[in-house]
Amino acid sequence: MIEFFKNLITILPVIFPVFAGVYLVLEKRKGEHRHSFSKPQIIFFSAVEAGLTLLMFFAGSEKIVFFSFTEMISALFKKDIFTDLFVLMISGIFLLTAIFATDYMRHDDLKDEEEQKVTTLSGKTFFGFYFMVWGVLIGLSLSGNLLTFYMFYELMTVTSSVLVIHEMTRKAVFATKKYIYYSIAGAALALFGFALLAGVSGGSLEFTVGGSVNVTPENMPVILIAVLFICIGFGTKAGMFPMHGWLPTAHPVAPGPASAVLSGIICKAGVLGILRTLYFVAGPNVIKGTWVQYTLISLSLITVFMGSMLAYKENVLKKRLAYSTVSQVSYIIFGLACLNPLSLFGAMLHTVFHACLKSLLFMNAGTIIYSTDKHECTELCGIGKALPITMMTFTTAALGLVGIPPVSGFISKWYLCTGALEMENTAIGYLGIVILLLSALLTAGYLFSVVIAGFFPGADFKGCEDNLEKDKKVTTGMIVVMVILAVVSVLLGIFYTVLNIDLFKICEMLF
Repeated sequence: MIEFFKNLITILPVIFPVFAGVYLVLEKRKGEHRHSFSKPQIIFFSAVEAGLTLLMFFAGSEKIVFFSFTEMISALFKKDIFTDLFVLMISGIFLLTAIFATDYMRHDDLKDEEEQKVTTLSGKTFFGFYFMVWGVLIGLSLSGNLLTFYMFYELMTVTSSVLVIHEMTRKAVFATKKYIYYSIAGAALALFGFALLAGVSGGSLEFTVGGSVNVTPENMPVILIAVLFICIGFGTKAGMFPMHGWLPTAHPVAPGPASAVLSGIICKAGVLGILRTLYFVAGPNVIKGTWVQYTLISLSLITVFMGSMLAYKENVLKKRLAYSTVSQVSYIIFGLACLNPLSLFGAMLHTVFHACLKSLLFMNAGTIIYSTDKHECTELCGIGKALPITMMTFTTAALGLVGIPPVSGFISKWYLCTGALEMENTAIGYLGIVILLLSALLTAGYLFSVVIAGFFPGADFKGCEDNLEKDKKVTTGMIVVMVILAVVSVLLGIFYTVLNIDLFKICEMLF
């Protein structure tokens, strides 16, 4: 009986938001705003899901087998420290973003039924799929083998695409198609690698410390090819070159809250897939020193520099932040590919820190667009006078992404650089550090330029506070969420060892 309740506690954070999302989409509301959402209802569902996640963290089962036809064909959940890290990160960001979105999306309540059909999807539909994505991501984090992970990975693409297409404009439809095409291509590459592993490994492909495949001199070449296909496939969702093109197209058309979770959380699904493949399927000691490791390092460093350069040249604010995500998530992939405890620890820290920082930046960008209808960076001179708290939190996030202490981005980049120095090939390690430093300089250029123009526009510039739309003033709820994320980003940079005191020990055990 105890085991039954532990299993139930583990499964509930996956199934509750999915059912809550389906309920919201199908719910029949009466009256003039039958397509609108109820703010108390959304906050209640979000609080319940956050509570269920915490309950699973403390009392969930370590392993649940749902079905098992063969060692290869089975569906199971497993819990380890990386699962805990991802589910807490996902629920924390989704909870705050849901609170932010209840005010940001409230203009949907003002649309009548006929207008709703020809303009945007309803706010109720947005939140329905938002909760579905939340549950699917928790299931993805709990996945105990490649097959289970792949199933949730595909579900994540289907459900999250509705968040991108929300505005239903021609650009939104095009961006959603591009997002889906890229995701399908990436998933196909991963599936091909999965099939290769299943054919030659002789193992279960269950996520196991040190790797689960049976490696022999005869099957080693095929295993390496399979691992590369899987990593590039999952790297598509993480925006790794050459499969990064969907990010700068999807973000400008998605609502601010959707961009926040797309960049802060959904991109991390690709990171988790690469982590599980390198460290729990193939095993780091199998990949270390091979052409696969150097290929992944090369692709990640190309992405880091390319993303920063494109962001520096981009004038559309949300598109600039999307290119920034392309660059910053590949910091994490670089750390994973270095294959040593320090770099892995830095990669995991940057996963959490980037989730907070980039979610905050997209909330800032969404707030600016929501309040002023300004989309380009050159239009934001003096915006700090109109939106002081929004721009102060933007500045905090910018400091973190550049890597200036005490904001959290500094400590993760420190470990990534020290991990690069631990590589056996010191030349590649030093090259990695140089590119990370160049990227930091470019990050300062494309983020601090917005900050400086926002707060110090020049003596002759007239402030833009008159440009705020009267019916779209920034609400207290939106401000509180942005301030919370800014404070958390600073506290994580100072007290990171307290939050994940065992994480580095686990990273060492993987080798």
